[in-house]
Amino acid sequence: MMSDTHQIPSSFPVNYEVSSGFDHPDVLVDQAGEKAPLIPTVVTTKVYFQRWYILIAFSLCSAIQNGVWNTWGPIASASEDAFGWTDSTIALLSNWGPIAYLIAAFPLSWLIDVKGIRWATLCMSFLIVLGTGLRCITSDPTTATWLIHVGQFLNGVAGPVGMGGPPVVSAEWFPPHQRTTATAISIVISTLGIAASFLLGPYLVPDRKNTSQTHSNYSSSQVYFSRERSYLNNLSDDLTGAGSDTMKDIMLYMYIAFGISVFAFLLILIYFPNKPPLPPSVSASVERLDFSSGLKRLFRNVTFWQISLVYGVSIGVYNCWSGVLDVNLKSHNISEKEAGWLGFYGVIAGFSALIVARLADIFSRHMKKYLITLYILAGISFAVFTLALYGKIPFSAGIMYTTLILVGLLLSASTPLFYETCCEATYPVAEGITNFALTLMNNIGGLVFLLIQMIPNIGTMWENWCLLGSIVFCLPVLFFLRDNYNRLKVDEESVRNTADSSTDISS
Repeated sequence: MMSDTHQIPSSFPVNYEVSSGFDHPDVLVDQAGEKAPLIPTVVTTKVYFQRWYILIAFSLCSAIQNGVWNTWGPIASASEDAFGWTDSTIALLSNWGPIAYLIAAFPLSWLIDVKGIRWATLCMSFLIVLGTGLRCITSDPTTATWLIHVGQFLNGVAGPVGMGGPPVVSAEWFPPHQRTTATAISIVISTLGIAASFLLGPYLVPDRKNTSQTHSNYSSSQVYFSRERSYLNNLSDDLTGAGSDTMKDIMLYMYIAFGISVFAFLLILIYFPNKPPLPPSVSASVERLDFSSGLKRLFRNVTFWQISLVYGVSIGVYNCWSGVLDVNLKSHNISEKEAGWLGFYGVIAGFSALIVARLADIFSRHMKKYLITLYILAGISFAVFTLALYGKIPFSAGIMYTTLILVGLLLSASTPLFYETCCEATYPVAEGITNFALTLMNNIGGLVFLLIQMIPNIGTMWENWCLLGSIVFCLPVLFFLRDNYNRLKVDEESVRNTADSSTDISS
C-alpha cells in the first residue's frame, strides 16, 4: 500500500500545551508540569499487509493460553474421578490464572513497553510451552496434581500479554479506521481457545459416570469420530501406561495441548517483528509516556477507573463463571457434555464482537452508547436464565440455550470496546500499560469470584445471582462515563490539516 504524508495537528487535544522557549519543541507540558513527546513536524504513514499475519500469530498464542487456562472446568467431573479432586481443586486450578496475573501484570507491562511486543509474545508462548509440558510428565495422581498446579500457574503468568496485548498490536500495525476491528479480531480468535476447550475437553475426556446424560449433538459426533478416538486412546496408552481409561484420556489431552503450544512458539520465534518500518497512523508515531510517568497519569485518570470498574466487575466475573459452568450446572442435572455445548455456543456467540467493532470503527465516537445498549440487553437475558434455572419462570432447553448464547454474544462484544475506549481516554499513556492495568482489574474480579467458590459447602446458587448483580451494578457507572477520544482526535486533525494544506497549495 502507498505511504501517506501527514501534517501535524495545530493543537494537541489532550490537555497539553506546547512548551515555550523553543522554536521547534519536541515535548509537550501538561497542566501538572509533566512532559510528553510531541508529534514530529511531518509524519509518513504506511499500512503493511503483514499486519494480518502479526495479528493472527499473536491471537493464536492468546487462544492457546485461554484454552489451557480453561482445561479443567469442562472436564471437572472426569478429572475429579481420576485424580480424587474436589470442586475446590477445580476452582483453584482456574484461580491460578488471576493469581498469576496479579503477580506478573506490571513486570510484563514493563517488558512490552520497553522491549516491545515481540519479546513479550515470545515470553508468553514460552511460558505456555513450559506449563503444558509439565502436565505431560506423569499420570501418577499425587505427582501429577502438583505438576498440573505449577503448569496452570506458569500459563497464568503468560496471561497478561494475551489479554493486554491486542490493543498494542492494533495500535502499532493498524490504521485508525481498523483499530477497534483488529482488537476485536484478536479477542475473538483468543476466545476460540476457550470454545475449543469446551468441546475438545469433554470429547477427549468423557464423563464415564454420567454417560446417560448426553446432549444429542454429542452422541452423533462421538459416533463419527469413534475410530479416530480409539486410535488416539491406544497411542496415549502406549505413551503413559496409564491404568484407567479416564487417566489415558486426560494424558492424551495434555499431549495435544503441548504439541499445539510448541507450534505457536516456533511461529513467533521465526517471524514476529516489534513494529512496521513506518507507522500506520500519526498517533502511532508519537512516542508514549515512559513507564513510570504513564502509570502516574493512568492512576489519576477518573475515566480509566470508571472503565476498569465496569470491566473488572462484569467481565471478570463472567469469564470465571463460564470457566466453571460444569460445576455450576451439574447440581441442576445438566451433564458435563451439555454444559460444554452451552459454554461453546456462548463463546462462539462472541463473534458478534466483530460486527459491533466494525460499527464502532465506521461510526466512531459512540462507544458509550454501544456499551450501555449491550449491558441492558445482557442484564435482561441473564435475568431470564437465572429465573428459569431456579423455577421462577417456566424452564426449557430453548430458554437455557438462547439466554446463555445472548449473554455470551453481548458481553463478548463489549470487550474490544472497553479496550479501545480505555486507550482513547488515557492517550498518550502507552496502550500496553493501559490495558495491562485494565485487565488486571478483570482478574481481580475473577479472583474474588473463584475464592468465594472455594469456600467449603457454599454451593453454586450464589454464582448466577452474583453475575446478574455485577451486570446490573455496572449500568449506572456506564451512564456517568465521559466520552474521550484523545487518540482519535490526533489522527483526525492530522488528516484535516493535510487536506487543508493540499488545498492551499493547489489554489
